[in-house]
Amino acid sequence: MSDSSVLLSHIPGVLHGFGDKESLLPAHLQAFEATRPEKKQVHGTRIVDVTQPGQDCGEADGFITSVPGVLLAVFTADCLPVIFCRKDGKQVAAVHAGWRGIIDGILEKMAQRINQSGDTRDWIVSIGPAAQACCYEVSQELIDTFMQQLDLPPALISPRHRHLNLAAIAQAKLEALGFAAIDHAGSCTICTTAGFTTAGTGFKYTSFRRNSHQREKDPSHPGISGRNQQSAIMILR
Repeated sequence: MSDSSVLLSHIPGVLHGFGDKESLLPAHLQAFEATRPEKKQVHGTRIVDVTQPGQDCGEADGFITSVPGVLLAVFTADCLPVIFCRKDGKQVAAVHAGWRGIIDGILEKMAQRINQSGDTRDWIVSIGPAAQACCYEVSQELIDTFMQQLDLPPALISPRHRHLNLAAIAQAKLEALGFAAIDHAGSCTICTTAGFTTAGTGFKYTSFRRNSHQREKDPSHPGISGRNQQSAIMILR
C-alpha cells in the first residue's frame, strides 16, 4: 500500500499518493496515468498551469491545476516530492524539489502562483518520501551554501556533520510562506527497507544515491534509469 498524507486524506474529491519500488505510481492512481501532463524535470523553478489532460509542459518542476481528472505527478528518487491542495479540494499542485530547487526558490514560486488567485492560508501541503538527514550526506560546500542563503537555524539545516535535512528546510519555508498545515508522508528513500522477502531484505524506495553507492562497490549492479517513483495528486470530480 502506498504512502499517504493524513492531511490530504481528509479532503473530499481529491486522490493522492506517494509511490515506491513496489508500485512506482500508487495503484489507485494508475487508471489516470494517461491524463498526466508531459514534462521534463530539470531541477528548476518553472511552474506550469495545467489546463488539459496530457498537456505538454516542456521543462518544468512545478504544476498546478483546477481541472478535475488531470493527474499531476512528479518523479523522484531522493529529491522531495511536495504536493499541495486547497482545503476545499478545488485546486491542487505538485512540485519536484531537490536541493537546487529549494535553494533557487521553487517553493516560493509555487506560493507566488497560488497567491495570484488565492491565498496560501487556504492550502495544505504534504512532503513525501525523500533522502533524509540520517543518510543525506553532502559536501561541506553545499552545507555552507544553505547556511549562507537561508535564515534558518544551523541545527535545522544540518543536524549532523555534513548531513542535510532537506525536508525540515522545506517545512520551514512552507510555514514562512503561510500554508495552513504541513505533514510528512513516507520515510527516507536511502535506508528504508521493505521488510523481509523471499529474496532477502530489500529497500522500499528507488534511490539514486543508494544505487550509486552500490555501483561503486559492484560495477555490475544494475542502474535504475526510468524507475523513479511518482508522487501524484488529482481532483476526481
